[in-house]
Amino acid sequence: MRVYLTFLGCRVNESEIESLGRDFLRAGHRLVTDPAQADLVVVNTCTVTGEAGRKSRRLIRRLHRINPRADLAVTGCHVEAAWEEVAVLPGVRWLVGNADKERLVEIVAPPAAPMDREPLLRDWRPGRWGHTRAFVKVQDGCDNRCTFCVTTLVRGTGRSRPLADVVREVQALVEAGYREVVLTGIHLGSYGHDWGDRQGLRHLVEALLTDTDLLRLRLSSLEPWDLDEAFFRLWESPRLCPHLHLPLQSGCDATLRRMARRTTTARYRRLVEAARSAIPDLALTTDIIVGFPGETEEAFRRSYDFVAEIGFAKLHVFPYSPRPGTAAARMADQVPPAVKVARGRAMRHLGERMARAFRERFLGRTLPVLWEGAVEPSEPGEGGRRWEGLTPNYLRVVAVHPDDLHNAITSTRLVALQNGHLVGEVA
Repeated sequence: MRVYLTFLGCRVNESEIESLGRDFLRAGHRLVTDPAQADLVVVNTCTVTGEAGRKSRRLIRRLHRINPRADLAVTGCHVEAAWEEVAVLPGVRWLVGNADKERLVEIVAPPAAPMDREPLLRDWRPGRWGHTRAFVKVQDGCDNRCTFCVTTLVRGTGRSRPLADVVREVQALVEAGYREVVLTGIHLGSYGHDWGDRQGLRHLVEALLTDTDLLRLRLSSLEPWDLDEAFFRLWESPRLCPHLHLPLQSGCDATLRRMARRTTTARYRRLVEAARSAIPDLALTTDIIVGFPGETEEAFRRSYDFVAEIGFAKLHVFPYSPRPGTAAARMADQVPPAVKVARGRAMRHLGERMARAFRERFLGRTLPVLWEGAVEPSEPGEGGRRWEGLTPNYLRVVAVHPDDLHNAITSTRLVALQNGHLVGEVA
């Protein structure tokens, strides 16, 4: 069977799609990169905002139009939140809830006839079906009760994978050729808490640095209350990428309390100071919600000023979106849509200025870049192909080079800033 895989949303959804791809290959099926060629289309959906749910439904309809002969198997958070609505979309044959996602291949595509599957498994090499980085989910679910978030309702309580299983998977990815692995989870910082290990994530990172040959390890989103200053000593290893995504959501303490966020601006500031002191060249990124119920103009200004004070390398800005079943959806003082749009625009402009300032700090520096692939043909006379990749601290770099740089890590001098990315010269 020919299978096309796609997703919307977070890094966890991406890691789940990568894992499903390996499962389909082990079962003897083939992956295709064009939905028009598929017998089966698998969509991992998102519902974190109302717009994410709408995008999920539009994607399902579009895939059916591209290939009306293919069966669609739809899974993910939007299935949990809107089962009946998704079930009637054209082409949908299977709905698979989050609890059964790991069994999706077994449910929708029984193993193919016996065959030599090793060539298929070898086809899961870096960049063949996505990034040259591999995304590995180590944890699912969340025990927090943030008033705006639907995740606990659709993902359930926190559950961690056994440490030894994660180590084996990462080493297998290294042996398949991957140079970088990104650890993901719905509440990554709570890894191990469900079996009583409050330092579970630190122990996992230590095991991966000790027991695998991985060159670069990156952590995805971490809630700030899960970390202490001692955690940052892990970055004494140069193999741990100097990049932290610490969701703030608001820079106003009154708003944070209504959100039921387990931090304050003062605690967040101290954590950032400790992280920057311990991790040279740290890229700090975050999420910000604007227009949360009860957010006055003064509260928004406090949030804006705090974000500017911290100085993030990148902002992900979300206008507040009421999610059914959450406490915030029932709150009074909902902010008018036009106000949310205006505040979102102002916060995004601030984010763009901060991102540019962060990139400019590295002009003239030489950093290692993991190249993902050739993004487009170079201009006549440039003498090579145009490649795109990432530094350890998540700076996107483009360089022209005559050699095949795919999945290579090279020392690269950062010489210019152009169209939102850095231009590099490969040493």
